[in-house]
Amino acid sequence: MRRKRKDEYYGAPFPPLKKSEIPTEAQGTIIGSGVKVTGEISGKNDLTVNGQVEGIIDFRENQVIVSKTGSVHADIYGKVITIEGEVEGSLFAEEKIVLQPSGVIRGNMTAPRVKVEDGAKFKGNVDTESRNTQRQPKLKEVPLAQVHTLTQKGK
Repeated sequence: MRRKRKDEYYGAPFPPLKKSEIPTEAQGTIIGSGVKVTGEISGKNDLTVNGQVEGIIDFRENQVIVSKTGSVHADIYGKVITIEGEVEGSLFAEEKIVLQPSGVIRGNMTAPRVKVEDGAKFKGNVDTESRNTQRQPKLKEVPLAQVHTLTQKGK
């Protein structure tokens, strides 16, 4: 009688599961649809929220996705934030915020770029002003007398 190898599954009509070809780090963190998390969540991977989160989400160096089944009552900090589900709270992105057609946001959005797609619902304020004022060109100051002279010439 021969010995069974470690990878053979005894009596199963299916082969053993293979390891994922995608490294665990590349997959990021997923909060499942049946999961509710309360508190502060932070990490160095991308985050996908399919369940519920209440508190603070802090993934400033990575992407945060709230899927169609996701519901968040929290402030969100991320590099790129994509909303397909519902969010109640403020969003702060280093690069951009994308609000998909199925997305709903009740709160403020702060990012250099904000994209709100047709059909999305949003109630709040948008701030796209860059925090790095050195990149923004300075406006040239014009004396008030010169402005008055320029407007008089047009008459």
